[in-house]
Amino acid sequence: MAFDTQTFRTRTLTAIVFAIVMLIGLLWNKWSFIVLFTLIHFGCWYEFIALIKKIDPVNYKLKSILGLFYITLPVVLIIIMRLHHFNGLSDSYLKIIPCGIVFSIWINDTMAYIVGSFIGKTPLSSISPKKTREGTFGGIILCVIVITLIGYLSTFYSVADWIVISLFCAVFGTVGDLLESKLKRLASVKDSGSLMPGHGGFLDRFDSMLVAIPFVFVYYFLFIQ
Repeated sequence: MAFDTQTFRTRTLTAIVFAIVMLIGLLWNKWSFIVLFTLIHFGCWYEFIALIKKIDPVNYKLKSILGLFYITLPVVLIIIMRLHHFNGLSDSYLKIIPCGIVFSIWINDTMAYIVGSFIGKTPLSSISPKKTREGTFGGIILCVIVITLIGYLSTFYSVADWIVISLFCAVFGTVGDLLESKLKRLASVKDSGSLMPGHGGFLDRFDSMLVAIPFVFVYYFLFIQ
């Protein structure tokens, strides 16, 4: 996959605006966090129903119930992680894991795109032909390295915790990306929406996170707290 400078510039500019909005929602306070993920929830639901309508116009209402597991459950779980006070931890401390999830997804996506653009040759799956094995594995490895290093330097949680969290986000985030690509292929559309130039809609942006959150949530409540 050749490196497209114009596409990269468009994606980068859009990503900067997107990152600013996300960071405000993530870091300001718990209410901004709830508002942010409420918007994400309804945006993803809107696009999910639109996809299901295209896939199966007759039975779309019944099949839309799957969105409760695909979209609603992950959003509820990340809000619980953000609001769940235990062992007297401060509100500021509770931002760390949710931010770690989001940053892991960002780093994995970005590194996979860059690595795949420069050295990607082998398609990962027929579901998403532009995604390469080189880019995917490069993204996973670099995601784990970067997030673990940041976690080590920040002293929040252990190195082992950050290795697991970043690995879960990178691996299951990739699964989430392929799942949404399959839905788009069945619906015969390129993007789930047009929220962000170069990035698509809500589901295009949050598909990885939606699948990764439940796995991080289980690890968080079983081993971290």
